[in-house]
Amino acid sequence: MSGIRISKQLPLHAKLADKMIFLRSMHHKNGDHFAAAHWMLTGRFGSTSTSQAQKYPSVGSVVARTRGANAPGVPAYVGLPAAQSVYLFPGYQGAAYLGPAYQPFDVNTAQKYLSAADTSAVQPPQCLENFTGDVRRTGERVSLLGQLDHFRRDLDGSGTMAAMDQYQQQAVDMVLGNAAREAFNMERENAKTRDRYGRGPWGHYTLMARRLVEAGVGFVTVDMPHWDDHSGIEKGHGYKLPVLDAAVSALVQDLADRALLNDVLVIVMGEFSRTPRLNQGQPGIPIPGRDHWGDAMSVLLAGGGLRTGQVIGATNAKGEHPVERPLTPADLLATVYHFLGIDPDQTFNDHTGRPVPLLDHGAPIAEII
Repeated sequence: MSGIRISKQLPLHAKLADKMIFLRSMHHKNGDHFAAAHWMLTGRFGSTSTSQAQKYPSVGSVVARTRGANAPGVPAYVGLPAAQSVYLFPGYQGAAYLGPAYQPFDVNTAQKYLSAADTSAVQPPQCLENFTGDVRRTGERVSLLGQLDHFRRDLDGSGTMAAMDQYQQQAVDMVLGNAAREAFNMERENAKTRDRYGRGPWGHYTLMARRLVEAGVGFVTVDMPHWDDHSGIEKGHGYKLPVLDAAVSALVQDLADRALLNDVLVIVMGEFSRTPRLNQGQPGIPIPGRDHWGDAMSVLLAGGGLRTGQVIGATNAKGEHPVERPLTPADLLATVYHFLGIDPDQTFNDHTGRPVPLLDHGAPIAEII
């Protein structure tokens, strides 16, 4: 699209810029991996490297709690292959005080945290093993699940049994129904489509995400890790960018071709950016490089019925800080909640019983709505 500058390393993004929005003034002024990841995923400052426990619920868990799945027989919230942030599973993609019933459903915890260069064969989801077998075995599974009802619920005041009820119903629906089994079965996709997304883990799970939202899953994350290069960034990021380019562009075009793009909001983001200036090396890494930078970063949006083909915000010439339309993680999540019809002022009780709104500030980005 004319007038939007995009890196030459992302040519497929450039072809679809009319379907995308580039937020170039996102900032939170924090270079701590844990604090920044928590902030981006929850809309609030909370956890830090010295206090890593999640303080507020993730946007995915909020969607699971307030909206649930869009169809029966599938989870409300799925992490591909497993939801994580900063080596923590599910990390700040978890439910916090909303309760364990709203944690992400991890598809394959045996094969997780896969890099763009991973060449091992992507295994079928572990959960599919529980969806196959004869009628007798299925009946035995459901019977076993039914035995959970014999627990002493009157002794439980922690909400654990409510979570078990939620898990039990989801398990029964998934064991007896075909929706989840079909959604997770990548063999249903033709070879040409799989090639377009990419046969590595990033492309594979991005395509699976499309299948899941098509089947009715309300919120899906795709883990694309290993971006923490502090030196040799051109080489370090170089091999990842074509993989990212293929997966994201294929998803956006695929959703458009299926008339789903207005109904699905795609978000591509990390926790922060990189320093505008090179350092002089650091202990263990003598090669000059770049460090963490939360003062200015970019986020990509696509679809969602938003006014696409736009760049929102700008930094100064050196990329140091916003000089036009500064945006925060709370603004981003307020936009997501607006799209989903979720009131950001809605409150849920934290672990102390105190009602806490989903966001304490932030507003939907008016220019794109």
